[in-house]
Amino acid sequence: MDVFSSKGFVVEKYEVVPDERHVIEEVLRTWVDTENLDLIVTTGGTGLTKRDVTPEATLAIIDREVPGIAEAMRIRTMDITPLSVLSRSVAGVREDTLIINMPGSPKAVQECLDVLMPVIPHALGLLKDPPISHDS
Repeated sequence: MDVFSSKGFVVEKYEVVPDERHVIEEVLRTWVDTENLDLIVTTGGTGLTKRDVTPEATLAIIDREVPGIAEAMRIRTMDITPLSVLSRSVAGVREDTLIINMPGSPKAVQECLDVLMPVIPHALGLLKDPPISHDS
C-alpha cells in the first residue's frame, strides 16, 4: 500500500481475493459499477501458472483494452529483469475506470509505477466527462 501512497495515490479500497477468476471478476465489476473509482490496480496473478487468472478476469469485464500500458511495463522493466516478458498483465477501461494488472512483487509494482507515472494522470483525465484537453 505504501508504494501507491508514495506516488500520491489515495487508496480508497483494498481487498485480498483468492486466485479464482469468477471472484476477481465480481470484485472488479462491483468496484467499477458501485464505487466510482478512477483507477483500480491489481497485483499478482499475472504469471504463467494455472492459478494466475487475473488477466483473464480483467479482460472479461473491461469495455476496451489499453495495450500500451502493459506493453510499456514489460518493455521498460526488461532492463531490470528479463523475466518481465513472462508477465501477462493487461490494462483496460470499464466505464470510466482504468484497470491495470501489475506483478505481485512489491519491488516490481514500484518499478511498473515508475514507468506509468508520467501517463496515468493524463489517462485518468481523458476518462473524465468532459475529458481533459490533449494539450495538457
